[in-house]
Amino acid sequence: MPAQPVRRIVLCADDYGISKGVNAAIRDLLAHGRINATSAMTVAPALTMSEAASLAALKAARPQIAVGLHFTLTAPFRPASANYAPARDGTFLKLPATLGSAVLARLDRELIANELRAQIRAFAALFGFSPDYVDGHQHVQIFPQVRDALLGVMRETLRGVWVRQCGRVTPISARLSDRKGVLLDVMSAGFRKRAAAAGVPVNPAFAGSYDFGGNPDFAALFPKFLDGLPGDSVVMCHPGFVDEELKALDPLTNLREREYAFFAGAAFPEILRSARVTLS
Repeated sequence: MPAQPVRRIVLCADDYGISKGVNAAIRDLLAHGRINATSAMTVAPALTMSEAASLAALKAARPQIAVGLHFTLTAPFRPASANYAPARDGTFLKLPATLGSAVLARLDRELIANELRAQIRAFAALFGFSPDYVDGHQHVQIFPQVRDALLGVMRETLRGVWVRQCGRVTPISARLSDRKGVLLDVMSAGFRKRAAAAGVPVNPAFAGSYDFGGNPDFAALFPKFLDGLPGDSVVMCHPGFVDEELKALDPLTNLREREYAFFAGAAFPEILRSARVTLS
């Protein structure tokens, strides 16, 4: 039986900018070739000019690194555009309310488009270049209504830039244990159809979703993410160092350090080799 061909994947650390500890961990993994992409949150407090400059310098030294826009529409973050709605006390709504509003068609497409344009402008001002791709914090890019506004802006502003879709290729029996992943699969099916009609490229497959509750063994989960992935697929991850800034903004804390330790550890390169996966 012939050996499986070597596949290049995009191993993307989400949430650059959410805290200095997360930023430092992501830059360390990028500098050592343990990941090859990160998505930046322009509305997050720790995406300062100096933090952006550090990442931009790293990308200049290692051009294979991809830096994308992590489009954000959920609390506790604040809109970048004027008059964005719905909002509460100056911040976006929380995830359940944002998703519910999208499903019930209560969002305003033009306000979403204006917010995306503002975050794209902020990205260019911080980094001095346009994003290599666009994805979404808490997967907002594939939500109903949001996806249509986003695809319109992509055609207008970032033609040819790809957008993350979150559909998996793992067997159905393996998917059902991850309820969040099932929801992402369903929404991604509609997103892919709309992206194709709009001429906006997307990644062929996605992995990295898992239940953050309990005590998940990330080192055991990660090799399963690679099963059956075609080349150029995206594997999402969330490495980071926990600091007070992160604790104030996000419930995902200690698992970030567990992910960082896995990617920085000696076993990770061998897992990639065994799966015939490369990051370069």
